[in-house]
Amino acid sequence: MTLMLQAAPAGSGSGPAPQGADAEMRDLLLGAIPALRAFAFSLTYDLDRSDDLVQDTLVRAWINAASFRRGTNLTAWLFTILRNLFYSEQRKRKREVEDADGVHAGRLTALPEQEIRMEMAQFQSALNRLPPAQREALVLVGAQSFTYEEAAAICGVAVGTIKSRVSRARTRLIEVLGMTGTDDIGPDPQTRAALDGS
Repeated sequence: MTLMLQAAPAGSGSGPAPQGADAEMRDLLLGAIPALRAFAFSLTYDLDRSDDLVQDTLVRAWINAASFRRGTNLTAWLFTILRNLFYSEQRKRKREVEDADGVHAGRLTALPEQEIRMEMAQFQSALNRLPPAQREALVLVGAQSFTYEEAAAICGVAVGTIKSRVSRARTRLIEVLGMTGTDDIGPDPQTRAALDGS
């Protein structure tokens, strides 16, 4: 995905650049694209929709650059915009069929042959089965490394709610994947023994 973010030159007819939309803001926005794409994909599971969401987010951020306080967490601000856009879009798409359990998506993909790919597919399937609020909280805290406070601000809920969602999501993933606890994540016991030289 490519996106041109430039201040309009004076007298170009397209009007002046929005207040706060300068070269520094452009660079900050462009630097946030990978994190935005990952978060958008965790919400949509569709690359095209993800890219559209990211582009809409960047345009909205550019237009409203003056409302961003420099020195604060830009990624959290952008994630809030993206999340709000996503849920607004979801409300408009109520008549579409959801694939919450991943059955349709599972039919569209070929089964992986390598063990690591199979494990990743199992994890993705388990993640897809989580309620959207729990999945979103887990992605923000676990994959995107936001603090509980930042994730709560992005989602517009209390910190305790985010902690609860993340805890329930982790517990559910462990159950669905047939693990006994977080120690089961990673190599199996035989591989760990071989790596340790036992």
